[in-house]
Amino acid sequence: MKRLIIICEGQTEVEFCKILLVPMFAQKGIFIQTPLIKVSGGGIVKWSLLKKQIVKHLHETDVFVTTFIDYYGIHDQHSFPNWAESKAIIDKSERLDYIESSMKNDLSEDIRFRFIPYIQLHEFEGLLFNNIESFDTNFEASELKDRAELVKIIEKFPNSELINDDPKTAPSKRLDRLIDGYNKVIFGPLLAESIGIERIRLKSPRFNSWITSLISL
Repeated sequence: MKRLIIICEGQTEVEFCKILLVPMFAQKGIFIQTPLIKVSGGGIVKWSLLKKQIVKHLHETDVFVTTFIDYYGIHDQHSFPNWAESKAIIDKSERLDYIESSMKNDLSEDIRFRFIPYIQLHEFEGLLFNNIESFDTNFEASELKDRAELVKIIEKFPNSELINDDPKTAPSKRLDRLIDGYNKVIFGPLLAESIGIERIRLKSPRFNSWITSLISL
């Protein structure tokens, strides 16, 4: 059985992996571990610090390492490799491909082949805008403060990863605004489980590419 370490930005990503990815990959002979970003205990950190954790894991025996972090939370001060240059790339998906490639190339040649960098566009919560039925199943009608707006967002973004990253309209901010008492650690994985991994993959192409690359290990 192969071992895969998914370094998660936060507890929401950890729970998502435990609920949806661990059983799926176990069937394929891949054992998953889901540590948080160690220095922060959850939350994005400077690349130099994240890199140290990645390298430490890669020096373990027979292990592959990937990341599950949000683009939305990464800023200039985090000094990711070729970050400034990446801003010239207009297409966000291509921009993230470039950053991920730069992350990989920043590692030494003897270990980088076992590193599969992944940054979620724009943030994890975008994956949850998949279908209105999942919201109806998991929340009382009174908890959905604006169901019509949820429907509108879902219909507007066939690719749910493209929901924008403005501080007021990012996926997590929309969920906070539209669902009474929304708690991302509790309800994020719950919604994801209700949607199911295959439906998420169908509507989230970058996420699907990541999962496909991990399955091929």
